Amino acid sequence: MIEITESAQAHFRRLLEKESMPDIGVRLAAVNAGTPKADVSLVFAGPGDLDGQEWAIDCHGFTLWVDGASATALDGARIDYLTQGMGGQLQIRAPKIKGEVPGEGASVIERVRHVMTHEINPMLASHRGSATLESVDADGVVYLRFGGGCHGCGMADVTLKQGIEKTLKERVPEVTAVRDATDHDTGAAPYMPRTGH
Repeated sequence: MIEITESAQAHFRRLLEKESMPDIGVRLAAVNAGTPKADVSLVFAGPGDLDGQEWAIDCHGFTLWVDGASATALDGARIDYLTQGMGGQLQIRAPKIKGEVPGEGASVIERVRHVMTHEINPMLASHRGSATLESVDADGVVYLRFGGGCHGCGMADVTLKQGIEKTLKERVPEVTAVRDATDHDTGAAPYMPRTGH
């Protein structure tokens, strides 16, 4: 499930010896798993810091505790310690932490949702905006609801046609069109206010 190299184990043993606290281990968890902002949290943890849902990996001289809810996202992770010059650097690679691209057998909704999460919403976030998938009909028409800076934005139509629809059609060939299901007149803080309203 998770590989922790001997150099990483030796690094943790050195740090734990400096702390000279009995029963302290290392706790690994995924933060924002399945999103572009996914990251790992690696902290020292004693028995009182554990919630009982962790997986225990016995290492030489300590235990690596893996957060139970993070186990799927951290499957296949590798923790290594690379020596560089006078110091070193801890390196954690978790190939599944941002989520896996849905395979060919995945539904259109799963594939659209993945593109929305990993490509479109990070782009919209630069304008304080977001879009959520409302539905996909039998003809391949995707309905989205805009939020944040996109809700009421005068450029939402352009973003929809030139950015979102183009991207979704390229990534998910079954998509035939993208429609806006948002009532833009109720937008409270649009990125670019609509003219004439």
